[in-house]
Amino acid sequence: MASLGDRVMDAGLSTLDTEANKITVTSQEATTYTEGNSTYALGSSTSLSIGAPANRSGGGREVTVAAISDGSISGTGTATHYAILDTTNSRLLATGSLSASQSVTNGNSFTLASFKIGIPDPA
Repeated sequence: MASLGDRVMDAGLSTLDTEANKITVTSQEATTYTEGNSTYALGSSTSLSIGAPANRSGGGREVTVAAISDGSISGTGTATHYAILDTTNSRLLATGSLSASQSVTNGNSFTLASFKIGIPDPA
């Protein structure tokens, strides 16, 4: 049976804590940095705080992304996903679906509840 040690999973998850410096809400799931930062981006926040890796319920490891309370909307559309970015190195680090899609309008603000990103134990 395959397995990964916590250190291996933590190394990947720690990248989120040490390199991520921007989160965007997007109109669809980004697959590249440019899509997450501009093409699909409807708003952003640089007040990103991601915790250290910890045990994940059901096995594996996870980090918690703190709630965002100061997001600024810069486009009009329907926000369906988030993208976590490393703008220093132009890297897309993580994406995912929002808990609910929302219509947004340029000039408004947004908030996000805290959420988790994890790596399950190998099967």
